Amino acid sequence: MSRAYLAAVEDEIIKCMRCGNCQAVCPLYRETRWEPAVARGKVRLAQAVLKGELPCTVELKKRFDLCLTCMACVANCPSGVRVDRIILAARAALAEACGLPVPARTALGVMRRPGLFEGVARTLSRVQGLFFKRRAGGMTPRFPVGLEWRRVFPPLAAVPFKSRVPEENPVKGAASRVALFTGCLANYIYTGTGEGALRALNAAGVSVVVPKGQHCCGYPALVNGAVELAREMARSHVQLFHALGCDAVITLCGTCGEAFKLYYPELLVDDPLGEAAAALSEHVYDIAQCLWSVHPLDLDRLRKVDAVITYHEPCHLGRGLGVKDEPLALICAIPGVRFAPLKDPARCCGGAGSFGLTHYNLAATVRQRKLDDIVQAGGEIVATGCSACRMHLEEGIAQQGLPQKVMHTIELLASAL
Repeated sequence: MSRAYLAAVEDEIIKCMRCGNCQAVCPLYRETRWEPAVARGKVRLAQAVLKGELPCTVELKKRFDLCLTCMACVANCPSGVRVDRIILAARAALAEACGLPVPARTALGVMRRPGLFEGVARTLSRVQGLFFKRRAGGMTPRFPVGLEWRRVFPPLAAVPFKSRVPEENPVKGAASRVALFTGCLANYIYTGTGEGALRALNAAGVSVVVPKGQHCCGYPALVNGAVELAREMARSHVQLFHALGCDAVITLCGTCGEAFKLYYPELLVDDPLGEAAAALSEHVYDIAQCLWSVHPLDLDRLRKVDAVITYHEPCHLGRGLGVKDEPLALICAIPGVRFAPLKDPARCCGGAGSFGLTHYNLAATVRQRKLDDIVQAGGEIVATGCSACRMHLEEGIAQQGLPQKVMHTIELLASAL
């Protein structure tokens, strides 16, 4: 059964010409100079597993875990090989054959139960001071507890965003009614992102529903190979959001947007909810995309923000969803903003969700190139459309005592309203 996942992407595997274009853009290869880190190496391994030449082993699983899924290789491939799909298929096959590590299995087990997840997050927010001490830029561990001493984490919010706002947030004479999917980080940590999105959408004449029943989008399960759990979470969200009857679903993170727009229809293609998932995916928009193109914000309402801004483009927002121009357009439309572009705004920051936990030193090395780019740009504020990127960048900035502040693009925009 495990090879069935790879059989589903065999057409992608055989397209690879082993040309090496992926090597030139792979952030991990640039740091390690190790061929197994490159896409073509992993494609060859996937082909060997599919042909029965290689068994599914824990060691092989480690090779496929060494990937940021940043899609730089996909964007640079002359044959159009969807390496990201091959990686996900291989991880699914290996997870089924070898099982998941205990930390991943535990974390995903909590995610499977939204009520438990909510309870754990609320409890941790109350006791986090026992295990972490505050410092400039966040919190650091008081005890090793399996974490690097130098780690810097943002504090959990005392009250999650969903509990701060009503479920229905109507606007008189609204042009549209949309559902806001917050994602985990905007709900439990960066609540200002959710508040900024709500304010900006209402200012654009849009009524907003913040469904209380929403939970993790399921991408962490999918990227770790737990396909059935990802499918279960997809079903839950398709049922919830389809029943709302809203005109659109607005996301605050490229990865969450990909889950709703790209992965839910695939996960549920043979499911009774498949048709609903496909219909829902047609009306999923990133918050910047919504406020620039779908329900444009009246830019004359924006107040002056006297700041030098630079922008980091998240991999799954830019390469994944193709949302590249809209965030920049909104930033540059704010009166008083001086935009200072990065040399390579779309280069992966190295966080990649759980990759920053399982491969911390390598993730920090990749991040350093992004921080160097930020410093040379001279921006005071780094705007980005991904809270996971924000968290990873904030840690590096705090560790090095840099003066820059990182904000979600929508928070920056909302500060001008």
